[in-house]
Amino acid sequence: MKDQLHNYLNRYVIFSEEEMNILFKLFEYRTFPKKEHLLVQDELCKYQFFITEGLVRSYYIDEKGDERITQFAIENWWVTNLDSYKNLSPSALFIQAIEKTTVLRISKENLELAFESIPKLERAFRIITENMLVAIQKRYEFYQKKSSKERYQQMIAALPDFSQRVPQYMIASYLEISPEYLSSLRKDI
Repeated sequence: MKDQLHNYLNRYVIFSEEEMNILFKLFEYRTFPKKEHLLVQDELCKYQFFITEGLVRSYYIDEKGDERITQFAIENWWVTNLDSYKNLSPSALFIQAIEKTTVLRISKENLELAFESIPKLERAFRIITENMLVAIQKRYEFYQKKSSKERYQQMIAALPDFSQRVPQYMIASYLEISPEYLSSLRKDI
């Protein structure tokens, strides 16, 4: 896992073995069984999670009581509720393991210690955050300009094995379509 995190971070900024040893000591290793929550709505989000193995979803419950999936995260992705994490406010979201998931998690306090101990880590996290914001913006634009069919096709093209790992009703929720319509789309493709 240490090598996995090291390789990931080196995509943005090069870290020495010594720096990674310091950083790695600030992370906690956790495994979540399928369907276990990493975060529950109204809790304070105390961690940023780096997924080493597995798959999670972020979702909320709308006013009708339906689950609305806002994000999926797979290996080598970060997941958190940034608003709750940064502002120490109750989370509006749930984060749940869709399959057995192993993470390295870091608390806000330990991340601040890491930034002080390894100043270039802050640069890496800035780049990661910028990439995340670009992805959010592209997703928003994508939803505005593409049909449901085009969104589904692009998702499958970008992450081919994804549809085998995620139940279809969750993909439908993420794409903001009904499971029946997704089934129809899948037959047409």
